[in-house]
Parts: sequence; C-alpha cells; structure tokens
Amino acid sequence: MHLDVLGRLLSVGRAVLAALRGRLDALCWSLAPLSLSLPLPGWRRDSPPRREREQDWDNATPTPTSVNYHFTRQCNYKCGFCFHTAKTSFVLPLEEAKRGLAMLKEAGMEKINFSGGEPFLQDRGEFVGKLVQFCKQELELPSVSIVSNGSLIRERWFKKYGEYLDILAISCDSFDEDVNVLIGRGQGKKNHVENLHKLRQWCREYAVAFKINSVINRFNVEEDMNEQIKALNPVRWKVFQCLLIEGENSGEDALREAEKFVISDEDFERFLDRHKDVSCLVPESNQKMRDSYLILDEYMRFLNCRNGRKEPSKSILDVGVEAAIKFSGFDEKMFLKRGGKYVWSKADMKLDW
Repeated sequence: MHLDVLGRLLSVGRAVLAALRGRLDALCWSLAPLSLSLPLPGWRRDSPPRREREQDWDNATPTPTSVNYHFTRQCNYKCGFCFHTAKTSFVLPLEEAKRGLAMLKEAGMEKINFSGGEPFLQDRGEFVGKLVQFCKQELELPSVSIVSNGSLIRERWFKKYGEYLDILAISCDSFDEDVNVLIGRGQGKKNHVENLHKLRQWCREYAVAFKINSVINRFNVEEDMNEQIKALNPVRWKVFQCLLIEGENSGEDALREAEKFVISDEDFERFLDRHKDVSCLVPESNQKMRDSYLILDEYMRFLNCRNGRKEPSKSILDVGVEAAIKFSGFDEKMFLKRGGKYVWSKADMKLDW
C-alpha cells in the first residue's frame, strides 16, 4: 500500500517537474536574443550617444499595433500572383485563436485584420464572425477588419456580425470581368464586379466601412479605374505593386508562378499618376510593403519577409508575443512612414453610410 502511494507521488512529482522545465525552456528561449547587462554597484552610466540611441530604437521590440492574421490558407479563387497560398489546410481551434488574440491585445494590439486564403470559407463565415465579435466585444479593440474576395459573403452575415466589424476590404483588381478571369478571380458564372457593388450596398446598410484592395500587375496596369472607384467611394483604395515571395508565388517549391504578373517600378508609378485625383488612393510599392506588415500565419507564427521568403518565428501560443515578434522582421518605422496607423475605427470615421 505504502509503495503504491509512493509511486503515485513520484509520478505527480515527475509531471510537475516536466511542466516546470517546459516553462523554463520557453522562458530561456524568449530571453536568448536579449543582451542583458547589469551595472556594478556604484557605477553610473551616462546617457548614450545619439548613434547608440538610434541603434537601441532599431533593436527595440516592436509593438504589435496592427496585426494581419491569416488564419487559413484555403481559398476558392486561384489568383496567379497570390503570395499566401494554400500550402496547408490547418486552422486553429476557435478557443486557441481567441487565446492568441487576447495575448496580442495584452501586448499592445489596437487593430486586427483577418485574412487568408479566403476568411469566409471556414464554417461559411461563422469562424471569422465569432473572432470579429470576440475582438470587438470582449477585447474591445478599436479596429477590426477583414480582407476577402467577397464571393462567399451573404447578407445574413452582416445581420449577425456587421455591428462588430469596422472595415470590410474587398479585393478587386479590375473592372473588366475578362481580366478578372485571366488573373484567377473567376468563379463560374458569378460576376466579381457585380458582387462588389452588392457588397458596397450592404456595407452602407449595416454601417461597415468599405475598402477596396487592388494588386497592380501586367494584366491591369494600363486600366483606367477612376470612374469606377469614385462611384464606389471606398474609405480607402489600397493599391499594391505585384510582389514576388519565394516559396509562395515564385521559386521551385511555390504553388504559383507570378513572374508573368510582375511590373516595373516605372509601370507602377504611371498607374498611380493616372489615378492621382482619386482622394482615397493609398499606394504601396514593393519597398513599402515587404517589411511593414506584421503577418501572423495559421499557427500564429510571425512571418519574416526580409529575405524574400516567409520565414516563420515560433508560435506566440508557445513562446509569447514578445519572444516571437523579435523574429518577425517587422519595420515599425516603415509601418508608420507608409501611414499604417490611420483613423481605423468606424466610430471615428463619421461616415455617411
């Protein structure tokens, strides 16, 4: 009898030690990149010179003010330049995703953007709807947004979750349906442009700020979109230069071959000049875009794009936000320079819905 009790106590002890060791490993991993130095008693350090202070800024842990959470890679479209392709079908359980979002809020997150893949594929939009509601209602984030191709959104979703969503961004690269098909934004008989107008109307009716994202590439670079964009009147028209990411849309292990979509910097500037009178235009060249976004993948790992690939950190669920974000490659100064922080809460926009 005594031996059985002793054996059980030893088993419990081993489990406790294993748990403590796991926590200690995670702590050591998170502290490893830091250069810790303690001053000796009586030693006073003068203020560092300006160059050293600037270096401290560069080495400082960035704040995850605005995070793009690509919780799924699955999509019903096949855009040829896509730089976040369906390499896995993994999606975190809802409660684990909520736990990670709460950790990000604690670390300073003010804006969350849900993306994919196509966010409305998972549980017919219920998964992203519950996350949107959680972030606005429970976490009380100032801004909650979604980027979608719009093909799977139904009015009932707005009725259920619209009040919790600040911004809905719809990807539209052309107002010529033949060009959309060439790009890969075709889905049978559905018309991408007609659907865009329907979504615009729902955003008005349910008080959701409407945004348009366009990737400028070889097939649409000569198009004049002035009239259509002004008629739709989005709060922002984000215009991206087609970007190559090795392993995603270029290279041997990629699921896309985006090289045929690439345009030069001069081509991109000409497109911007043609649309300079559109007041909501927000241009983003490759230089601005590559390192100025905090991208979180389906495992809640930050993706570092500094070397032209998406190199993942460890998951924030395993090591915490501060440890993971050090390996994100995030350029916080470029984020601010490109206007990454703007009036992003619909309560502050004072829009005429």
